[in-house]
Amino acid sequence: MSKTLLSLGHGYSAEGLETRLLPRDWQIIGTTRSPDKARAMRARGVTPLIWPGSPLPLDRATHVLSSIAPREGDDPVLALHGAEIAAARHLEWVGYLSTIGVYGDRQGGWVDEETDPDATSDRARARIHAEAAWQDVCDRAGVPLQVFRLGGIYGPGRGPFAKLRAGRAERVVKPGQVFSRIHQDDIAQALDLAMHAALGSRIFNLCDDTPAPPQDVLAHAARLLGIKVPPEVPFDQADLSPMARSFYADNKRVRNDRVKRELGLELRYPDYQSGLAAILAAEG
Repeated sequence: MSKTLLSLGHGYSAEGLETRLLPRDWQIIGTTRSPDKARAMRARGVTPLIWPGSPLPLDRATHVLSSIAPREGDDPVLALHGAEIAAARHLEWVGYLSTIGVYGDRQGGWVDEETDPDATSDRARARIHAEAAWQDVCDRAGVPLQVFRLGGIYGPGRGPFAKLRAGRAERVVKPGQVFSRIHQDDIAQALDLAMHAALGSRIFNLCDDTPAPPQDVLAHAARLLGIKVPPEVPFDQADLSPMARSFYADNKRVRNDRVKRELGLELRYPDYQSGLAAILAAEG
């Protein structure tokens, strides 16, 4: 029987999933606010839907994935369509892409899915609220919800190489700081496994095996390019946007044992070294 994924906010992570589902005759309906993105989606075989502004075709969907972040503290999908989703008893699966930011600052310590959220920013606190709101709606619909807390997303088109080639990359150093990352392909692989697994509601951390300081990642990328490693810049002197600077407020290492154990995920890129090498090879 044909399956249909309604992908809300069909962006970078969901694009990785489409390359796995479309060859298996899945139908994908993807929402976007951009007419240009809608045209690109149609060219790839995804049915585009400009949203907000159009009804959501929930009656056609068997699976729902939301990649849309909260706005002004609330989830925009649930604000407009929460009652409809709660009444959609035919749904087989719902996924929600969240962030490891919900764990807050652990001063470099380890967290897993049993760790209580303790967000330090309004943005991350809104994510905690959205996770709970989606769980409530899915409970009312009688459909399992799987929340995926993502590390820093990278992959083709989202690597450090362009900035390095342009001479605009800074090796920002904040002593003791580490980040967890996840490659686009491994997000897609995990979502694919989850959609086909007979599991109830779950929370999964999605990150690789190697939390690492950002300056080490940039230095490795420079060496792969065969160019000079940019000098280190102290965090308090770095030219960072307010958004980028806010990420440095949290420092933690994130465990991914559950997604491996319960979904059988085998990471294609368990560390940034393999992930960066694959991106560079794909760029030709």
